[in-house]
Amino acid sequence: MGAQKSIHAGKAKIDVNVDFTHKICASMMLPSLRNTGSPLSLVIGSLCIKHPNLFGGSEKLDVSWDKGLYDSNILVAYRRPRPQWVAQQCFVMQHSLSPEIGVHGIPVDNFSRSGSGGVNLSRFSVGLDLNEPASSKWSSTTSVKFENVRLLSDDGRSITRDLDGFPVTCSGNAHDSMVVLKQESQYAKANEHSFSRFTMQIEQGIPVLSKWLIFNRFKFVASKGIKLGPAFLLTSLTGGSIVGDMAPYQAFAIGGLGSVRGYGEGAVGSGRSCLVANTEVTFPLSKMLEGSVFLDCGTDLGSGRLVPGNPAMRQGKPGSGVGFGYGLRFKSPVGHFQVDYAINAFQQKTLYFGVTNLAS
Repeated sequence: MGAQKSIHAGKAKIDVNVDFTHKICASMMLPSLRNTGSPLSLVIGSLCIKHPNLFGGSEKLDVSWDKGLYDSNILVAYRRPRPQWVAQQCFVMQHSLSPEIGVHGIPVDNFSRSGSGGVNLSRFSVGLDLNEPASSKWSSTTSVKFENVRLLSDDGRSITRDLDGFPVTCSGNAHDSMVVLKQESQYAKANEHSFSRFTMQIEQGIPVLSKWLIFNRFKFVASKGIKLGPAFLLTSLTGGSIVGDMAPYQAFAIGGLGSVRGYGEGAVGSGRSCLVANTEVTFPLSKMLEGSVFLDCGTDLGSGRLVPGNPAMRQGKPGSGVGFGYGLRFKSPVGHFQVDYAINAFQQKTLYFGVTNLAS
């Protein structure tokens, strides 16, 4: 439920999308993380401005703003045309603001939900993306960016410590700064009966200044889908680890939709390392409706105690967890709707609702 509008101003295109669906469903199923205040906070939406020929040489400018219930993201991207056989360059500037629920959120109701821990992440980054020419199955992206991360309270004040008095940054100051070199590679193969996909991300903190963070962080996602008659089996394995300097917000958060269902976001644990396995079988119920059964499990591999301040132990997170359940997938011209009913290891039930692939 929402409104969408496209406006052409000369060669530029402006897309506006305002959506009320997420708020209505969230208000029925989940308690508010904090007082929303203004009626505008009840609206989620996006604004996108695109110009295909900014200076007359096919330069492309994209400006987008996405607003959620408690988060926002502003992105500016500028691309210059280059021959297809060389890496495509893109200058990117981005600012995002979101609650740090995965690490600092407080589990409630037998870990089925996560409440606000009073910590919000404000991240500003500027840098360059290089997209390598893709082969038939492999694609690669390299980026180098300067990042400045600041932690805020729920009322917008800069903070250096969480509610228990532990530092929320690596430096101990109000912000962390770093230059990050990131390499992301993806392999994908598909046919009529199955598909395989593998993604690897490696981030390296470069010590341009002595006080800036030095670390190496990697994450991989391997997934396989197989058609079993009318049904479809999807399995995936996600893992990662980080060594070197580390702030709590860099920990791997385990739990929630897209991780281990049946738990709140980050309610299983948060650690320097993680391993999450997901298995799901979907089967058609009608032309537009599918049913599903799933099993998720995840662990921090005992690395929760290695996160500065050990927030997972202080919040009583188990460090590992299993969730299972069933759900519905509804496909319509408006978008794809997903409802999952999950049970965790503490026999606590959780209902998830999602909206994806909204038509433009």
